[in-house]
Amino acid sequence: MQHLPSIRGHPFVLVGVLCMLCGCAGRTAEDIGRDDPRRDPARAVDGFVVAEGLAVTLFAAEPMLVNPTNIDVDARGRVWVTEAVNYRPDYNPHHRPQEAGDRILILEDTTGDGVADVRKVYYQGTDINAALGIAVAGSSVIVSSSPNVWRFTDEDGDDQPDRKELLFTGIGGEQDDHGVHSFVFGPGGNWLFNFGNAGAQLLDEDGKPVRDRDGRLVAATGTPFRQGMIVRLSRYYWHGVGVEVLGHNFRNPYEVAVDAFGTVWQADNDDDGNRGVRLNFVMDHGNYGYRDERTGAHWSVRRTGMHDSIPLRHWHQNDPGVVPNVLQTGAGSPTGMTMYEGTLLPAVFHNQLIHADAGPGVVRAYLLTKEGAGYSAEIMDIMTNPDDQWFRPPACGPRHFSDEDAGARTLPLHKPCPGIRSRGRSRGRHTAGSRNAAATRTDCASGSERSGARGAPRGYPVASGRFRAGSRRPVGRLGPAA
Repeated sequence: MQHLPSIRGHPFVLVGVLCMLCGCAGRTAEDIGRDDPRRDPARAVDGFVVAEGLAVTLFAAEPMLVNPTNIDVDARGRVWVTEAVNYRPDYNPHHRPQEAGDRILILEDTTGDGVADVRKVYYQGTDINAALGIAVAGSSVIVSSSPNVWRFTDEDGDDQPDRKELLFTGIGGEQDDHGVHSFVFGPGGNWLFNFGNAGAQLLDEDGKPVRDRDGRLVAATGTPFRQGMIVRLSRYYWHGVGVEVLGHNFRNPYEVAVDAFGTVWQADNDDDGNRGVRLNFVMDHGNYGYRDERTGAHWSVRRTGMHDSIPLRHWHQNDPGVVPNVLQTGAGSPTGMTMYEGTLLPAVFHNQLIHADAGPGVVRAYLLTKEGAGYSAEIMDIMTNPDDQWFRPPACGPRHFSDEDAGARTLPLHKPCPGIRSRGRSRGRHTAGSRNAAATRTDCASGSERSGARGAPRGYPVASGRFRAGSRRPVGRLGPAA
């Protein structure tokens, strides 16, 4: 039996991308730098306001990468990037396409100075145009690009794929941010991923409809599943067998976050303009209320007991059987999320969710409190850029990490440090978190800071597709300040 790759036991911290957008479709990074000095890579982190005790530095910038949409970090600390130069060509007829297709890049810091100095092209092809997710596990790389999910395998370690296999196909949302998103490794060796309400269905590699473990079609037909879904995939998945719908009736959730106890979290975007963005604690097999569970009616259709508040009415929060939202955050474009379970950051962030929202241009912590059978939460801003309306942070995620000051010792699993992950249209940057904002270190704390805290599984959210034509996005890490 063919098993999905497992990354159990690898050390992780969080990595991120800071995103800034500008009108640069069809133009080179050099063109933009000449036209507007404010967009020069050297000024990528200017203007950021971060929470006390944190700092951010630049790791990589254009032209090393162009329009990054998602990242992951392997066991060697290398950053893997999906680019989306060929995003929505029908909406951007004047944008210069990349005829050979979009790329998967590997960025590496070989000198330990916190700056990427080596770039490799792992794969390039039109079959991964505008990919929204990448997950690296050993020799395997899973890439999410509606209508397909691909698994690449490098069998000889030369950083070139020797095999390309189709895991799923038939997923809606091609060239759309409501399609399939990144895979995330969870407890028990399982994988989790989600797709927005354009995804509609899963077909196996032979084009046959996928059924869950109870024999139900994994399709948004109302029998019983509706709209966007979060899916748990067994590591023993084989030809459509080993799939479980963990939750459904979302609009457009982004990358899943999983904590050390297997609790699952994600954020969901509202119909734009209704100030209904929400945070969800994902209870197994829950209905999350975007559409009427029985009829599929839109939330605006009048019904018995409908809520008098539009943001709550939006999710059918008064309907029996709908899982309550943990928090509603107003207007936005929610993207990546992760659970911070380390101890290197200030204590206020310990065991709390870190979330990027591209709409208001903010990275937040959600300070959770147990309440009844679920949770409540308060918001604490981590990172904003009030002087730049194009700051669009799309995701948060973990990464491998080694402390060069401690003899390249690898930090244990429970040593993450949060950040923001990448998405964009035409430019790209990767900024690195540091103990000191004036330095460009790759570490988050001295190697002497170790603890026996519980291990954190990989649980990053995927980068968001909520970006505009002509965007510029630096990729980045955020960590404790000195």
